[in-house]
Formats: sequence, C-alpha cells, structure tokens
Amino acid sequence: MLKYLMVGIGGFIGALARFWLGSYIGGKMGTSFPYGTFVINISGSFLIGFILTVLTTKAHLSPNWRYLIPVGFIGAYTTFSTFEFETLHTIQDGQFLIASLNVVLSVTIGFIAVWVGALAARSVP
Repeated sequence: MLKYLMVGIGGFIGALARFWLGSYIGGKMGTSFPYGTFVINISGSFLIGFILTVLTTKAHLSPNWRYLIPVGFIGAYTTFSTFEFETLHTIQDGQFLIASLNVVLSVTIGFIAVWVGALAARSVP
C-alpha cells in the first residue's frame, strides 16, 4: 500500500511542477512553439536518466524511492500526451515545419538528455 502512496505523492508534486513550469515558460516565450512542453520533456528525460541510474547503481535506498521519483514525480511531470496533442494541433493549423521541428527536436534532444543524465549519474561518487 505504501508504494501507491509514494506514487500519489510524487505524482501530485510532479503535476504541480509541470503546470507551474509550463505556464511560466509559455508566459515568457509565447506559444508559437510549445516551449514549455519541450523544456519539460527534455528536463524530464534528463531527470529519469539521472535518477534511475543513481537509484539502480549508486544508492542503496528503499525501493519506495523508485515509486516516488521516477514513477510518481517524473511520470506526472513529463508531458508526452501533451506533446502529442500539441503536435496534432500544430499540424491541423497547417504549421508542418513547427510540428516536424517539435517531433525531431523533442525525440533527438530528449534521447541525448537521458544519455547525459545517465552519464552524469555515473560520475556521482
């Protein structure tokens, strides 16, 4: 039962962080490109690479930390479904270049962020 509570707590915090950061970035940079979702997906990719590497190779913590951070927090924080919806909406608006950039950049830079996160975690003593 504790694992469900950990997922719920992490998810609550992750959802709030996603809402706040997405709104903040959108307010600062505008909505011509889904900047907020892009930043959240890239930072979430880095975080999941970093955290899972630390939790599986460096830390000897309770398994509950895996429920709290990667499943709960990062699961609610990242926005893949929002990414997909915004890309569809951009295509429906006839902005194929923006939609293509969003897909290519999110997937490519997101993968690099996961890799860099895992590398960074391996350098943690």
